[in-house]
Amino acid sequence: MAMNSNIFYPTKYLPCPLKDGFGLKPVSPLRRTNLTSGRARQRRVFTSTPSATDIQWLFDDKQAQVFEAWFRDVIKDGALWFNMPLLTPIGKKNYLCRFTDIYEGPTPEGGLYWRFSANIELWERPLPPVDWGNYPELLIGSDIIDIAINREWPLA
Repeated sequence: MAMNSNIFYPTKYLPCPLKDGFGLKPVSPLRRTNLTSGRARQRRVFTSTPSATDIQWLFDDKQAQVFEAWFRDVIKDGALWFNMPLLTPIGKKNYLCRFTDIYEGPTPEGGLYWRFSANIELWERPLPPVDWGNYPELLIGSDIIDIAINREWPLA
């Protein structure tokens, strides 16, 4: 089931989350059944599973106000899904996200900023397109392919 949202994190007014401390924790797509022989049977149950991550921001006074008002009014205190740009190994792009609970903060940071932290879930693990795992040479060489297509063969 594809999920989408027409709500976007306000990147025009707020910085993206800090990379420090960012780490994805995917939900397992596997189901494991222990057998009486001591072995186990294992199978994939889902092809689309969420990932969770802890994120943090540093905001100045005005940005902190924007963030808290957006959280309350637009995503209904974190209940709604929204799109937010995140940097992952497949690049920086919008991911469908939702807060798992209310954020922590604001906590004073260095006298000029406010630190906020939260746990969010991403609708899907950030992965290359389906079937690309069958072609590791394309993933490894994707920079060369991108350069060739965009620089060497520009549109006429």
